[in-house]
Amino acid sequence: MAISAKDVMELRKQTDCGMMECKKALTQADGDFEKAIEILREQGLAAANKKAGRIAAEGMVYAVSFDNCAVVVEVNAETDFVAKNDKFVEFTKNLAKVVADENPADVEALMACKMGEGTVDDALKALILVIKENIKVRRFARYEGHCAAYVHAGGTHGVIVKFETSDEVAAKPEFAAFGKDIAMQIAAANPSYLNESDVPADVLAKEKEIVLAQMANDPKTANKPDAIKEKMAVGKLGKFYKESCLVDQAFIKDGGIDVKKYVADTAKALGGEISIAAYTHFTKGEGLEKRNEDFAAEVAAAIKG
Repeated sequence: MAISAKDVMELRKQTDCGMMECKKALTQADGDFEKAIEILREQGLAAANKKAGRIAAEGMVYAVSFDNCAVVVEVNAETDFVAKNDKFVEFTKNLAKVVADENPADVEALMACKMGEGTVDDALKALILVIKENIKVRRFARYEGHCAAYVHAGGTHGVIVKFETSDEVAAKPEFAAFGKDIAMQIAAANPSYLNESDVPADVLAKEKEIVLAQMANDPKTANKPDAIKEKMAVGKLGKFYKESCLVDQAFIKDGGIDVKKYVADTAKALGGEISIAAYTHFTKGEGLEKRNEDFAAEVAAAIKG
C-alpha cells in the first residue's frame, strides 16, 4: 500500500516521532493509523530497553508548590541539551502534577500512575522514542500542608519546604516571599540537617574526634588537661552547627542574623507562629556517574555515520 506524505505528517503530528519512523510504522501497518501508533509504542518500549544501560546523569530537577502540597522531582537524561527540550520539560512538569494528585508511594508506583492516555511509564517510553536518549525518573518528594518551592538555574537544584503555621498566616503574601527565602537559603547553603537535634550521634562523635585531634596537634592546646580540651571541643562544635544545620546558618540575605531569627521575626511580623517542619533539596545528577566523553569526537563520529 502506498503511504502518502500527508499520512506520514499526520502520524508524526499525533506521536511526535520522526518522519522515517512514522513512514515505516504506517507501511508495516498497511496504512492503519491505530496499528501504526501501536507499532511505534512497541518500538518505544524497545528503544527504552536498548538505551537503559547508558549513563543518564543530566536532565533537570523541578519543584512546585500547589494549594495543599509541594513536590520536587528529578528526571535524568544523557545530555544537558535535553533539559532545554520543550517536551522533556513538559513531561517533567506533568510528572510533578501526577505526584501531587496521586501521592504514589515510590517511583515504581509513580510509573504506574495515569498520565495522558496511558501511564507515566507509557509517556516516558514515548518520550525516549522522540528524544532518542536514555531518560529515567530518578526520585521525588512530596509534602502536604503549607509549603514553599524553589527551582534554581532552570533545574540544577530544586527545594521544597514544609512549614507549621496557621492558615491565616500562610494566606498572607509576605509568607510566600518568606517561604521562597527559606527555600533559596537551602539551595544556596545546602544544610545537612534542619536543626541540632537532627544530627546523628555518630556524626557528632566524629566531629568531636576531629576537633580533639586538631587540638592535640596545636602547640597552644596540646598540653591542656583533657577536661579542658573536652569543654573546648564542645564549644567548637558550634561552628559545625552553624555550617550544617539550617536554622543555625547565617541568613543569606542578612548575615547579621541566623535563619532561626529570621523565622521568629517573620512570625512576629505576620502575627502568628511559624516553624520549619521539613525540607528536601535535590541537586541534579547528585551521586550519579557522569558521562566522560569527547563531545567533538562524538559529533564527528555521528557525521561519519
